[in-house]
Amino acid sequence: MAEFWNAFHFSEPAWLWAILLCVPVAVWLVVTRHIARRNDRLGQYADAHLMPHLLGRSEIASTTQWRRYGRWTLMWILLVLAMAGPRWDFTDVQLFRPGTNLVVLYDISRSMNVADVRPTRHARAQQELADLLERNRGIRIGVIGFASIAHVVAPVTEDMNSIRRVLPVLNSSLVQLQGSRLVHALDRAGELLAGQPEGSVNSLLIVTDGDFDEPGMIERLQAFAAENIRVHVLGIGTAEGANVPGEKQEWILNRRGQPVRSALNESLLKSLAAAGGGIYQRADFRQKDTDRILKEVKAQALPQGESDERTRVWNERFYWLAGCTLLLLLPLFRRTLPGYQAGKA
Repeated sequence: MAEFWNAFHFSEPAWLWAILLCVPVAVWLVVTRHIARRNDRLGQYADAHLMPHLLGRSEIASTTQWRRYGRWTLMWILLVLAMAGPRWDFTDVQLFRPGTNLVVLYDISRSMNVADVRPTRHARAQQELADLLERNRGIRIGVIGFASIAHVVAPVTEDMNSIRRVLPVLNSSLVQLQGSRLVHALDRAGELLAGQPEGSVNSLLIVTDGDFDEPGMIERLQAFAAENIRVHVLGIGTAEGANVPGEKQEWILNRRGQPVRSALNESLLKSLAAAGGGIYQRADFRQKDTDRILKEVKAQALPQGESDERTRVWNERFYWLAGCTLLLLLPLFRRTLPGYQAGKA
């Protein structure tokens, strides 16, 4: 018993102040009862048991009124105690070692709609990412879609099914302003990885056609490499390229009125991979490309297993009090049923 009281506590003790609301209700009952008796002057002209018939209303007996108050007060106290979160026992859980994380930076700019690979670069990139998720074993993955701005589509997670469900969101309609700002996407990736357990092995994978040129990219990737965060690149498209389709017209036109053409910039993508200490892989759509990338990421992976560290997880016991509250409410619900009144009659 001593161990029970030593461990007993509330997770949200501030809720206990709500019990004090019972006090003003009790005061209100006493005051209103006193006022009713003082102002009831008809009592000198008729017996007390005849008053309900003369006034055309039924009076609730004092004992009945206080009985109802006691019942509702008990239910309120039980509900407040449940909301306060009583705890008295716990389970020791072993902590897992820091894992291997991979954040995918997925290019969703208009150039990814080019059809130099069938059906489009975007569709092929989706296929590559789906293969990566399917063949992944033991790597936590997060996804960021980027164009002019970067969106965290999926945080770093072990649940590959949750990422598969959000893949349809990755398209050029996700952003209004076009263009590709890789540096902004790299900053968002850094924020995601900063929230991972200390000692984790982190990597980035940029899925893009390389149709952009932004100052500061090489320096940012070199900074990642200095932090032991390797950056790999998966190129989508062909060197010949094709015209960029428009949203309201067949092609996007430049200032001269000519269709804008986009081609895979392998020289840029190779330099990005070299600056990030990773590999460049051109998408071949035969699973060899994703296998190679996963192999490179796993080469840095930590061995999976459990550490000797343990954490205390308290067992929530509020449902006992919530169940008692429901049991006290059942008679009140029964009185509202049509058969109940007919049975009493």
